Amino acid sequence: MRNFDLYVSGILYGRLRLGDGTPQIQKLDVHTGALLDWQDLTDQDRDFYRSFVKMDFTALGQNLSRYEAGLQGTGEVSLCGERYTSEDGCSYLQRDVKFPNNKQMKEGRLIAVTCPAREMVTVLVEPGAEEETVLRLWRSTWPEEQLFPVEHAGTFPVPMRDGVHLSTDVYLPKDCGAPVPAVLVRTPYGKEDGCEVYYRYVQRGYAVVVQDVRGRNASEGEWLPNYHEVEDGDDTLNWIAAQPWCSGRIGMVGGSYLGYVQWAAAASGNPHLKALISVVCAGSSFVDLPRRGGSFTSGMLAWAFAVSQKTFHPELMERDDWEEVLNIRPLTDLPKKALGYDVPFITRWLEPSDYNDFWRQSNWQERSAGAQIPALIQSGWFDDNGMGTTEALELVHDFPRGMRKVILGPWQHSGNSKYDMHGVSFGSQALRFDLDWLYFRWFEHHLKEVDNGIDQTAPVEYYTLGQEVWKTAENWPVPETRVTHLYLDSDGHANTSAGDGRLTFAKPEQENSDGYAYDPEHPSQHIIDMSENEIEVPEDYTQEELRQDLLCYTSPLLEEDLVLTGDMTAELYISSDAPDTDFVVRVTDVDENGRSIKLADGLLSARYRNGFARSEFLQEGEIVCLKIRTTKLSNCFRKGHRIRVTITSSAKNFIFPNSNTGEGYASALTVVALNRVYHGGLHASRLTVRVAVSYTHLTLPTT
Repeated sequence: MRNFDLYVSGILYGRLRLGDGTPQIQKLDVHTGALLDWQDLTDQDRDFYRSFVKMDFTALGQNLSRYEAGLQGTGEVSLCGERYTSEDGCSYLQRDVKFPNNKQMKEGRLIAVTCPAREMVTVLVEPGAEEETVLRLWRSTWPEEQLFPVEHAGTFPVPMRDGVHLSTDVYLPKDCGAPVPAVLVRTPYGKEDGCEVYYRYVQRGYAVVVQDVRGRNASEGEWLPNYHEVEDGDDTLNWIAAQPWCSGRIGMVGGSYLGYVQWAAAASGNPHLKALISVVCAGSSFVDLPRRGGSFTSGMLAWAFAVSQKTFHPELMERDDWEEVLNIRPLTDLPKKALGYDVPFITRWLEPSDYNDFWRQSNWQERSAGAQIPALIQSGWFDDNGMGTTEALELVHDFPRGMRKVILGPWQHSGNSKYDMHGVSFGSQALRFDLDWLYFRWFEHHLKEVDNGIDQTAPVEYYTLGQEVWKTAENWPVPETRVTHLYLDSDGHANTSAGDGRLTFAKPEQENSDGYAYDPEHPSQHIIDMSENEIEVPEDYTQEELRQDLLCYTSPLLEEDLVLTGDMTAELYISSDAPDTDFVVRVTDVDENGRSIKLADGLLSARYRNGFARSEFLQEGEIVCLKIRTTKLSNCFRKGHRIRVTITSSAKNFIFPNSNTGEGYASALTVVALNRVYHGGLHASRLTVRVAVSYTHLTLPTT
């Protein structure tokens, strides 16, 4: 049996004996701060740690000798049904899995296992080898760290201004002796579920407040996602600040909906909110979810199903009949037919409307009171809520240096968790091992007012695909870029990737156009697994680009590497014989083998070309301009590759098809639309991009 120590965000959480036989563990009792006696690892323990730290100690012990015999040399190694790669013969990165358990070897011994995740890093390390892992960061920053036991102070019904009470758990650092800053987490997923992940803040001297949002779990009120979060966040912050254990300085942390509620609370202008750690934050309707570009995002139904009842049911996301579910009409019948019961908030969302007071109520960007709350923003190029992060980046753009920090990686909504995604490799530097270390420094500086230098670090850190390197910048958009236009061109037959559509840096002088028939009954595919609940993943669209209702504009073979970094805007001149129709734009990287990998996309209903507040229907034959903003990217299009822009009017799995009738996605009646895209001359459709001209390399800690 071998001895290992288990660290979570730099805190010793237990000791293990692994090898032949049943694993043994000394658990940390977080409520006393002491390690318990050695005991055999039970099946219940095994399940808990697999969920909490993403490690299977039983399997690790069973395979320990195999790892030590087989993990050697550089390149690729297949072992125990797992695939690893190594560049140095010491660090072995686990590929093709979510939450990889990377192995670190020394002289034929396994000395550490490191697992990165969206919001924390776990290290299992042989005693004495800590300095050879990311733990050296924690030890150099807090060499004599004081840790506190965790005290559950109780569950409290926190009153909102309308008399509704929200169920709220409070955890305090035991025997702290003085008021402390607080970390607030507001969640629709059940405040008790996974609360252990927040104990590490309590152990470091913060009060932690975890609250069920309105209408969820044990909280009163109606569950209407996003709608009440500005006011409820404001009231909760005031309640926390009034408690005797609180210093009056409060931060918020969390991802997805837990990111959304942070910006909503900040929009209230509450003076007690002093710091945000916003991870993959959801944005406003019509820009992000549930309406993007005016269309209804069918891709978020898996999430909507999971939160359709009072408590969270993730099993409702996983179904093998999504094809049939997405074809249910009218859409108002969808919840009842798919789930067996009505879901009021889905029904409300599905009501056809322009942007109005209902949607404005949940728009934290528009409602922002102008307060500058220091914000650490973390997201990725393939995040479902990437447009929400775009809104956050716009909001903090003019904040002083030190009040904004941005980390953008090659990640999906689950964040810092994969080296490979849907067959696309992002390289050995794709994952970060210092995110939680940065989190604690951010809160320490802004909540405890410690001068630790975090405000002097680069405001933006981002990863460039294709170059597989992390870079820094002073802001987003990255100043070290130049605005460039890629123009659409063809001889009138850009249908399919085999057509004559061209993408050029020079504006075509001659005007021409391409057309296609869009049939809502036979929409093109947005390639995702609906049950995965990830709608922005990279995928190979080679086969989809053979459809006649899809226009392809492809650059010549690149003669040198070209790096595009930033948001992109498609400026399309279009016409249609329908009063309304959608336009979907994708940007892909076509490699030397012809694979067309999606990097970014954007969409817009034509009726909203001049804003979401009022529908402006098309007149047959009228040429109008659409400006469609895409998701973000930083990608090196390699020499010998091509850049491709595709245009179509549907994206099944992503959005419900526009009916082309003027009733948008809500109509059961559909008609075929004849849509055209114009280019050259007076109607020079183009994609505006940012070409990187220089960059500063960022050196990061390894496993």
